[in-house]
Amino acid sequence: MLLVAGGCGGAAAPTCPSGAGAGACTRVLFLGNSYTYVNDLPSTFARLAQSGGMAVEADMVANGGETLTQHASSADDAKKIASQSWTYVVLQEQSDTPAYDSASSSMYSPARTLVDMARASGAATMLFMTWAHRDGEASAGRGTYESAQGGVDATYLTLAGELSVPVAPVGYTWLHVRMDHPDVNLWQDDGSHPSAAGTYLAACVFYAAIFRRSPEGLSYHGGASNAEAQILQQEAARRVLDMQAQWGLN
Repeated sequence: MLLVAGGCGGAAAPTCPSGAGAGACTRVLFLGNSYTYVNDLPSTFARLAQSGGMAVEADMVANGGETLTQHASSADDAKKIASQSWTYVVLQEQSDTPAYDSASSSMYSPARTLVDMARASGAATMLFMTWAHRDGEASAGRGTYESAQGGVDATYLTLAGELSVPVAPVGYTWLHVRMDHPDVNLWQDDGSHPSAAGTYLAACVFYAAIFRRSPEGLSYHGGASNAEAQILQQEAARRVLDMQAQWGLN
């Protein structure tokens, strides 16, 4: 199994100018796990946004398999949230948990704690709707990828409604890329973690969700090929911007 956990290479990730206020720079803190740190999603998003002319800064607290419950009780998370004026704090649950029917109820309490912490620091919250395992989640009664993704989507949308926060629909967009462009490989060989194209798709979705702008035509392609980048930019624009009300983005 190949698990690529390195950064994106090249120049250092963008940072906000010293002293830049909330209106001058968008700061995004990702609270996740390996789905966030593999291929360095925060830096991929920041470089993509920079190529769109945005002043951005992104950081993360992410350890392998980390859950929202662990984030909510972590001193590291509390310290990072309070460390500066974040525009958004992004919440991501452990990978297969949202595929279970009971997941939204178990996720609510820690997510509520993290939302309250973010709001106390002046930040908005956004949920990271992740992708399902390529081969489904049999233990959750969802033996196909499509069924598992349906469970993940439903869990995040239910939680978003309960918390009154928006969603970045990465997993929903991932499903449509898989259906319409099966030649684009979004998973690593383990069928769970993202390939470079998968991470780039996630960055495009976050760009569209946070800035309400299309990533189409942006020059930064991360580790995706030029042809893949064009497809992923188009899909992110379509699935996010044409459905903003569904994701709580308007």
